[in-house]
Amino acid sequence: MGPYDFKPRSRDGLGIDWPYTYDDLAPYYDKVEALIGVFGSNEGLENTPNSPPGILLSPPRPRAYELLIKNASAKLQVPVIPSHLAILTQALDAKKVSALLHPNDPRAAGTLTDAMRNRLPCIWATPCGRGCAIRANYQSTTVHLPPALASGNLDIVTDAMVREVIVAPNGKATGVHYIDKKTGQEVQARARVVVLAASGCESARILLNSKSGLFPDGLANSSGKVGRYLMDTVGSDLSGQIPALEGCPAYNEDGVSGMHLYTPWWLYQQQLSGKLDFPRGYHIEIGGGREMPGVGTFEDLDDLTGGGYGKKLKEDARRYYGSFVGFSGRGEMIPNEDSYCEVDPDKKDAWGIPVLRFHFKWSRHEEKQAAHMQKTFAEIIDAMGGKVLGKPQLDGKKAIAPGGSIIHEVGTTSMGADPKQSVLNQYCQAWDVKNLFVTDGGPFVSNADKNPTLTIMANAWRSCEYLLGAMKKGEL
Repeated sequence: MGPYDFKPRSRDGLGIDWPYTYDDLAPYYDKVEALIGVFGSNEGLENTPNSPPGILLSPPRPRAYELLIKNASAKLQVPVIPSHLAILTQALDAKKVSALLHPNDPRAAGTLTDAMRNRLPCIWATPCGRGCAIRANYQSTTVHLPPALASGNLDIVTDAMVREVIVAPNGKATGVHYIDKKTGQEVQARARVVVLAASGCESARILLNSKSGLFPDGLANSSGKVGRYLMDTVGSDLSGQIPALEGCPAYNEDGVSGMHLYTPWWLYQQQLSGKLDFPRGYHIEIGGGREMPGVGTFEDLDDLTGGGYGKKLKEDARRYYGSFVGFSGRGEMIPNEDSYCEVDPDKKDAWGIPVLRFHFKWSRHEEKQAAHMQKTFAEIIDAMGGKVLGKPQLDGKKAIAPGGSIIHEVGTTSMGADPKQSVLNQYCQAWDVKNLFVTDGGPFVSNADKNPTLTIMANAWRSCEYLLGAMKKGEL
């Protein structure tokens, strides 16, 4: 996220400002990128901040279809730049990074160095979503857990379904109550400090289910904001077929299992001058090429040819394989009062814990944004000399993906400067319970067009430094 993204209300009068600035979080972005390994480039674009020299890894070379998209987009003045993905394209300098992240703790630096040396650069072998035997792609199981376990300071309890946070008569959290999913046994885990990071919605559910005489409306909910300001990412997709890519001979299209290029939001100045009918923006994720065929591949083929059988089907498959491109818009949703989650008064899960029920509503801002996505995608496909599959949907209500589709749910335990209007302070510490923190996507008060994971991690790192400092001072 960039400087604009942390102060959206100050810019256009909509939504909520974060209780801190981009500059407050920038050092933690740098630390996270150095730790997990992110490839990309510094382009100096508006509100797409550069990383410090030496942080980003070299991006992989663009594929043929990506270069065609880049050339066509340039005609429309739409920028296409290297993606920023957490996949190693080169070996990390483990000793240098460990010293950077733990300058005053040789033991921690040594433990991290050992763990980082077990990660190898990507060899373009398998889809990242299936896991990575050489630990090239970022996963908590390959990056965070090995050094944490090696430190001797981590116990992992699996199959533990947390029901509620336990609170003492003095109002402090003393641990959590959970159910062992294998045995059904009720168990308590005691703690000096409780940190919830169960995902925005699940952390909100735990808080709302943690009712007591002290907190009759749920824990840390004196503001009534737990569950409120639920946001997802605005989404809309369109695909096309490109004749220039028909009938290509088999060629090597190795690369990471993701896009090598993407488009960051580029129309800030047009919005500022009132040339667009919606606030905020979106980035564009692109796909295509000669990837492993799936069901969608044959659906596209049927749309193009009207269907086929036998020899004709084989000829069509060879001709059109690799000639399809896809565009996915991922945009910012502005928080609204009609989008929230609450505890269902009747329904419970398999362990007897009340579940959430959801209320969700896109505003005209998001719908108009989705319609703009469709128009832009169609223009790029046309500039490529291609054919849109289907028809661009310029009715925003029909163009926009349903809430929850993109699974970027954030905003249910909002941070802020006023205890009456927020759940947490700027360090993700609950206003009502001093030794309770929430460090997932729940603290977000805006959901920028950038995907939220990096900001979740940077924000959690900042919160944990504050937490550690408070414990050392005896404040927790």
